[in-house]
Amino acid sequence: MLFKFKEQNIMKNDIGEAKGKLAVLIPGMGAVTSTLIAGVEMYKKGIGKPFGSVTQMQRIRLGKRYENRNPLIKDFIPLSDLNDLVFGGWDIYDDTIYQAALKCEVFAEEQLRPVKEELSRIKPMPAVFDKKFVKNLNPIIMKKAKTKMELAELLMKDIKDFCEKNKAARAVGVWAASTEVFIDESDVHTSLKKFEEGLKKNSPYISPSMIYAYAMLKMKVPFAMGAPNLSVDIPAMMELAELNHTPIAGKDFKTGQTLMKTIIAPGLKARMLGIKGWYSTNILGNRDGLVLDDAGSFKTKEKSKKSVLASILEPELYPELYSDLYHKVRIDYYPPRGDAKEGWDNIDIFGWMNMPMQIKINFLCRDSILAAPVMLDILLCMDLAKRAGLKGIQEWLSFFFKSPIHRPDLTPENNLFIQHVKFKNTLRLIMHEEVLDHSGLDYYENRFKPIQAKPPKKTK
Repeated sequence: MLFKFKEQNIMKNDIGEAKGKLAVLIPGMGAVTSTLIAGVEMYKKGIGKPFGSVTQMQRIRLGKRYENRNPLIKDFIPLSDLNDLVFGGWDIYDDTIYQAALKCEVFAEEQLRPVKEELSRIKPMPAVFDKKFVKNLNPIIMKKAKTKMELAELLMKDIKDFCEKNKAARAVGVWAASTEVFIDESDVHTSLKKFEEGLKKNSPYISPSMIYAYAMLKMKVPFAMGAPNLSVDIPAMMELAELNHTPIAGKDFKTGQTLMKTIIAPGLKARMLGIKGWYSTNILGNRDGLVLDDAGSFKTKEKSKKSVLASILEPELYPELYSDLYHKVRIDYYPPRGDAKEGWDNIDIFGWMNMPMQIKINFLCRDSILAAPVMLDILLCMDLAKRAGLKGIQEWLSFFFKSPIHRPDLTPENNLFIQHVKFKNTLRLIMHEEVLDHSGLDYYENRFKPIQAKPPKKTK
């Protein structure tokens, strides 16, 4: 066992301090990862600010409105300092982070020049890779072993060695590698015992991302799934997370087009406007686009992108408004676009007396610029969760994911605004602050104690 954490109870407000270095271990060191690391290194040198990061830029209201307590989240909760982050990870290409950042062309060379030395020092370890699960990529470096259990053991050794070399006090893992082909949950996934037997027998139903999840959780390292892969959300991994008192979260970073859906759909539903159809298409030219050009990987992504509307709109409760909704999602690989993804949405809606209307969205975004701060917030919050004694599914982090992992008997929450309240209320709970319901009744009803006005300041 690499790390010895004190098992804690959230209700005791006994949160371990964020002392020492935090090892950030990332499977997949391409566009998103290089953009994240470059941005953090720029921030350390005072070159730029982490815009888009909720933990770094957003304030949180505490107590009553008239108290005017609105600290930055990073000043309210004991998060790891960005200067304490040390990055490492795995990839099938041997580019340094500087070379990867140049190739993905999110930042210009002149922007990267001040952090070239820091980025050039970070080189990926050989990845666990299986072409059956990601068909459109050809590895340059990869781990080789007789069994998948041996591959998991090699990953555990990498984690241990990296943390020892960098004198890290804690570690956290976030998947930023490719979307794997769609697979259904099978018998080998149903328990930890069966999964470990499957690792030893090279079960074809165990994917590389599952091997990473297993290795991280065996080392008691919190792990978040940034792609829509069936991975950390299988029963075997949930069992291991509970057994080792380790947080898990996921899945699929919520960034561009799906972010827009979780903003717009709740608004239409709140006003009881019906939706007949929602057509979404993307053009994308980076490595993610190449991977998704394969039908198997696209099916995994499509399921993730299409899942949000049903849970938000609840057609079973509002059949006249949403039961006949036609939802279409496309992703087209278009190399000239690079990391500059373009998302088009056409929404056919109807209102008063069934009269038709349309909404059209053309979102020209930078895929990695949106994903990097999300990834930062996730890894910082996963480390916080571990230090706060939380284990298993961290549904309060659903704000950051397209397909939030949830208990099997619960419906996932995809409404961005409810997710946001859930996220902030969890932070308040952790810090023993009042949970907000935003009703406002306590300000006006007579049964509540009236607000005492402050006496005027005395003047000379």
